[in-house]
Amino acid sequence: MTTLRYLFADHLSRSVSSLAGLDPHRDVVLMTEVMAECTYVPHHPKKIAFLFSAMRHFAAALAAEGVRVDYVRLDDPANRQSFSGEIRRAVERYRPERIVLCEPGEWRVLEEVRGWETALGVPVEIRPDDRFFCSIAEFRSWAADRRQLRMELFYRWMRERTGILMTAAGEPEGGRWNYDVENRKPPPRGRRFPAPLRFAPDAITREVLALVGARFRHHFGELEPFGFAVTAEQAEAALEHFLKSALPWFGDYQDAMVAGEDWLFHSALSPYLNTGLLLPRTVCARVEAEYRAGRVPLNSAEGFIRQILGWREYVRGVYWRAMPGYATLNALGADAPLPALYWTGRTAMACVRHAIDCTRREAMSHHIQRLMLTGNLALLLGVRPEEVCAWYLAVYADAFEWVELPNTLGMALHADGGLMASKPYAASGAYIDRMSDFCGRCRYDVRAKNGRDACPFNYLFWDFLIRNRDRLARNPRMGQMYRTLDRLAPERIAAICADAARFRAALARGEEV
Repeated sequence: MTTLRYLFADHLSRSVSSLAGLDPHRDVVLMTEVMAECTYVPHHPKKIAFLFSAMRHFAAALAAEGVRVDYVRLDDPANRQSFSGEIRRAVERYRPERIVLCEPGEWRVLEEVRGWETALGVPVEIRPDDRFFCSIAEFRSWAADRRQLRMELFYRWMRERTGILMTAAGEPEGGRWNYDVENRKPPPRGRRFPAPLRFAPDAITREVLALVGARFRHHFGELEPFGFAVTAEQAEAALEHFLKSALPWFGDYQDAMVAGEDWLFHSALSPYLNTGLLLPRTVCARVEAEYRAGRVPLNSAEGFIRQILGWREYVRGVYWRAMPGYATLNALGADAPLPALYWTGRTAMACVRHAIDCTRREAMSHHIQRLMLTGNLALLLGVRPEEVCAWYLAVYADAFEWVELPNTLGMALHADGGLMASKPYAASGAYIDRMSDFCGRCRYDVRAKNGRDACPFNYLFWDFLIRNRDRLARNPRMGQMYRTLDRLAPERIAAICADAARFRAALARGEEV
C-alpha cells in the first residue's frame, strides 16, 4: 500500500520528519506549487521564485535517489491551486493507505490539514518538526509557570541544554551569557563590506523566473537579478562564505546601518534556514567551531548563535503557544492604515527609503532595518498590526508566519502588550543617527526637534509616548522617558502633537513625506 508524503516549501531537508522511513519503491512524495499560497498576501516575486526553484531542485534530488516524486507545477492545467485541492486530487490518483506530513509552519495551514482525515477518509499523520532545537511541547513546558516570557532566560536554558558555547564546567564561554553590549558599534568609516554569496540561475531557475515574471509582475518587488541559493549545496557554500568573509566582524557591527550597503556583515542565511536548505544545528556548530579555532571573536560567535539558538527558537515557541489569538492582538489600540510609502518607497526619510528600496530589490533586509526603521515607524504612527504583519509576510523571502508574526506584532509593534519584549522598541532620530550614516544624507535635520525640517522620528517618538501614556507610563523600563516628557514645556508638547498630526495628515493625502 502507498504512503503519500506531502512536502511543503519550508520542508526542503532530507532529514525532515515526513521523509523518515520513506520506502522509495512504494511511497509517493507530493510537492505542489499553488496559487492560493502565492496570493493570500501578495508575496514578493523573488520570494515566490526562490521557493519554487528550491522546491524543484529538491524534487529533482529526491528523484535522483530513486524516490517517486509527484511534482505539480503552478501552470499545470489540472492544478486545483490549493493544498487541499491538490491533496484530494493526489488521493484520487494513488488511493494511499495513509498521508504523512511534517507539521506546517503556519497556524492556518495546520488547521487546514487537520481537516484532511475527515474530508478524505484517509488517515493523516502529522509529525513534529524536529529540525528545531526545542520542540513545541518543550517550549510550552518551559513557559508554563512563567508570568513573563523573556528570551534571555530561554536562551540561557537552551545553552545549558545543548552545551553550545559552554565550558566543560558548565559555565558560559567568557563568563557571560550575552555580549549584546558589544554588538552595538556605529558603522565603521571607509570599510568595505562583503556581499552574501550569489548564484547564477541554472535552467531550472530560469524556467521558474519566466513563470513568476509572467504571473506575478504586479506584486511589489523586483524579480531580477536573482541570486538566491536554491539547493542545500549552494546554501552550504553561502554559509562558508559568511563564516570567512563576514562573521569575524558581525558582532561589533550587528546593529549598524550604512547608506548604499544592504548587508554590512549580516549573513542573509535566514531564507535557507527557514526552508530547510540549512539546518540550525549545522549552522550553530560551524559558528562555534570558528570561535574555538580562534578565527572569530566571542562576541561575534555568541551574537550570531543567539539569533538562532535563542531568538529563532523563542519566537517559534511564542507563536505556537499563543496562536490563534496572538494574531489578533492590538494592545496599543493602533488603528492607522499602512502608509502607501511601504509599497512605493517614496519618502524623503533617507533611512526608510533605503530599507524599502533594499526590500524591493532583494526581498530581504537585515534585522535592524526591519526593527528600527520600518517597524519603528509603524509603531510610532500607530499602524494597525494586521496590516503591518501582512506587509512583512509578503515582502521578505524568509517570512513564514511562525517567525514573522512574533517578530512584527510582538517585537516591532508591542501589540502583544509585552508578552515577548519588556518595552516597545520605540526610538527617535538620535538612535538612527548613532547607528547609521543616513542622517547626513537626508532632507530632514536629525538635530531639529520640531518643524517641517525636523526628522519625523523625533516628534513622532514623543507623540507616541503622549498617545500611549495610559498604557505605558507604569512600565518600569519606560519611566525615564516619561520623566523626560514631563519636563517638556507645554508649548513644546503642543508643537510635538501638531507636527505629528501634520505628518499623519500628509501621509493620508498620499504626499511624499
